[in-house]
Amino acid sequence: MKKNPVISHKPIGFQWPVENPFIFCAHHSDFYPKGNGSLGPQASLEGRNIGQDFDPDLPWRMYHGYNIPGFPVHPHRGFETVTIVTKGIVDHSDSHGQAGRYGGGDVQWMTAGSGLQHSEMFPLIQTEQSNEMELFQVWLNLPASKKMAEPHFKMLWTEEIPLLKLQDKQGKNTTIKLIAGKYLDQKALEPAPDSWASNPDNEVNIWLIKMEAGAEWEIPVSNYEVNRWLYFYEGASIRINEFSFNNKNAFKLDASSMVTISVVVKDSHFVLLQGRPIGEPIAQYGPFVMNTQNELRQAFYDYERTQFGGWPWPQKDMVHGTTKGRFAKYKDGTLIDKG
Repeated sequence: MKKNPVISHKPIGFQWPVENPFIFCAHHSDFYPKGNGSLGPQASLEGRNIGQDFDPDLPWRMYHGYNIPGFPVHPHRGFETVTIVTKGIVDHSDSHGQAGRYGGGDVQWMTAGSGLQHSEMFPLIQTEQSNEMELFQVWLNLPASKKMAEPHFKMLWTEEIPLLKLQDKQGKNTTIKLIAGKYLDQKALEPAPDSWASNPDNEVNIWLIKMEAGAEWEIPVSNYEVNRWLYFYEGASIRINEFSFNNKNAFKLDASSMVTISVVVKDSHFVLLQGRPIGEPIAQYGPFVMNTQNELRQAFYDYERTQFGGWPWPQKDMVHGTTKGRFAKYKDGTLIDKG
């Protein structure tokens, strides 16, 4: 019998347990109704805690949105957000005048660095059918030397993200979407330039994994001192080496041990987060992640004084219309139109 590589495991819901260099990970899964033509839901909002609508027992949530689901303008400093949208659409706007609409497998990588404001709204574009939404947002810390880096926003478009298709001895399939890091000889697209993930020695991996029922797949052993978590968020049951587990579980894995995942029944979906920890203290308060309490106080002072550049948009819950396709507009004027 192989050694049990599972150091610990925990049940998961909306928010998932993480370890350094990651700060936070959330899984949003919402079955929104038809849109009302103004990008909000064609349904009553009566009884909801509008502006704080996080009820996990409901099929969909408004989050901090009042008319359109999502997260109206809010600040960040000192870390990065990696937003992976597998279903639905996100509209991005920020204090640098940048904007974007992305979804269906696209990823936004945003370095908050010295500070910016942004909004992340979930426009309900479909008016004749329901609007399913699924996204993962990962917060990746920055080291002290990069906390005050210039904010940066880039898109990883789904058609450009490496997708590996593997087949085991029984002909069963496993696919791995490389958001960050590498798998064997295949490398992901470049992350933001000041990211902890930009140095290969930090072995930051962010992978989306789908395994066919009956498939078997081996996670490569790491030669580094890294934290590795595997999140089994959709499926029925699996074996990790010879040990059985049900879905809706997060597993802290020993990255130096051989790990074989076997799907017992039903196609199964996973996220893998891995990275070398940043060996520095963390001081966090809400959207600011620094190294000391003094730096946190400075972040609040700077935000009150400068608003991190202000808000150049006409509304706090900025969206980009009912007909716009996927796009990204950068502060240097570059416009990428994906249609």
